[in-house]
Amino acid sequence: MNERKLLQIIEGLLFASGDEGITIPQLRQILPEPAGQLESEMADLALRYESEGRGLQIIKTGNRYMMTTKPELSPYCQKLFETPQSSKLSQASLETLAIVAYRQPITKTEIEEIRGVKSDRPVQTLLSRELIEEAGRKDTPGKPILFRTTVHFLLSFGLSSLEELPPLPEGGQEGEQQEKDLFMSRLETQHE
Repeated sequence: MNERKLLQIIEGLLFASGDEGITIPQLRQILPEPAGQLESEMADLALRYESEGRGLQIIKTGNRYMMTTKPELSPYCQKLFETPQSSKLSQASLETLAIVAYRQPITKTEIEEIRGVKSDRPVQTLLSRELIEEAGRKDTPGKPILFRTTVHFLLSFGLSSLEELPPLPEGGQEGEQQEKDLFMSRLETQHE
């Protein structure tokens, strides 16, 4: 593997590892390079970040490497976290929420079958915003987690119960799309 590609992969893995960081043994499980070469590439990447005057740095704590912001940027980062964030949900999260609202309890796999795409991030977003919650496990092989909407969901969208959701039209795939459209138009008017 050429050096540029290896550095790109290491940089991506550092970013993806977040607060936990990554160790050389973890890198070796992903990349077939010798440990010494990975350590050298990590040091080179850290030096590049420093010499180019970037806002990020690569540090080593114990045996873990992490990508962090530079300490002198701390006041700006604090302001970011103090600033109220937009409460808008992405299109993917709204679609996922509509599916859960109408089909609950439902598994992530069932959500993905309806949406036709992976739904890990939208499900995590909805869980973190407490709009959906785990509702036990489905009694099928693998015992997948079931999801349902929460009381916070009802309060956030001005509903006293799920019975206030617009009625679903009849009919397969077209009905599923209409289900999402009806729900999202209702959410947009409730959330404006």
